[in-house]
Amino acid sequence: PCIDCNRYMKFDKLYQRAEILGCDHIATGHYARITFENGQYQLRKALDETKDQSYVLYDMTQQRLARTLFPLGELRKTEARDLAREADFINADKPDSQDICFVPDGDYAKIIELRTGKKSEPGNFVDKSGSILGRHNGIIRYTIGQHRGLGLSLSQKYYVCEIRPEDNTVVLGESADLFHRGVQVQDMHWIAGSAPETVFRCKAKLRYRHPEQPVCVTVQEGGRVQLMFDEPQRAPTPGQYAVLYDGDIVLGGGVIARAFDPDEKEGLL
Repeated sequence: PCIDCNRYMKFDKLYQRAEILGCDHIATGHYARITFENGQYQLRKALDETKDQSYVLYDMTQQRLARTLFPLGELRKTEARDLAREADFINADKPDSQDICFVPDGDYAKIIELRTGKKSEPGNFVDKSGSILGRHNGIIRYTIGQHRGLGLSLSQKYYVCEIRPEDNTVVLGESADLFHRGVQVQDMHWIAGSAPETVFRCKAKLRYRHPEQPVCVTVQEGGRVQLMFDEPQRAPTPGQYAVLYDGDIVLGGGVIARAFDPDEKEGLL
């Protein structure tokens, strides 16, 4: 949600308003940095990597970077708070946000049902062979890698390995079933406007708090990219975002379509 909020609300609407007001730049409180080298703008990690928000900014364009300021990117969070106290800001000691701003109680399923006007229908938990293990309370209540809160009494620990909206099924498996080396990415966006090479190495992260991991990137047609990690990654989740880094520079990112393993013929959609 933060990525789409940045894309369609914070930046899209802010740039529109800036045009109306005749402003050359907009400034936000994101922890990230912008540099300009060799005729191009780069999006970089914040100086304070514990607060870095470059992951959620991967779809910035050259045009938008040229008109954006991230004044907090060169500061550590403690320094930003010190400046806020000196200026007597009332939010100087406000706790860091931990959840999506419009879901303060963390009940995402309730918000989805409220906003869509539809109840999430119960369905089957199945194992990898298709055998029914029990009933679930609606697929919106589960995420890949989850093992708590399944409501099942089984002889072994099961994890959510796959969610199938087409037949309202949640597939459960062992912890080892969550790990994959290959990830297929779609709707890839390159901040520079194009990929650095057709095949290259860099690092990638598959979720906001996920440490970057070494990966080989193969650029394919139709905005698709195939990632092959050096080591298996836990729970690559379709619908989340894969973001690529060259050092502290954000190369771009896209939507995870599926996970696969090297013994599969292709990681294609």
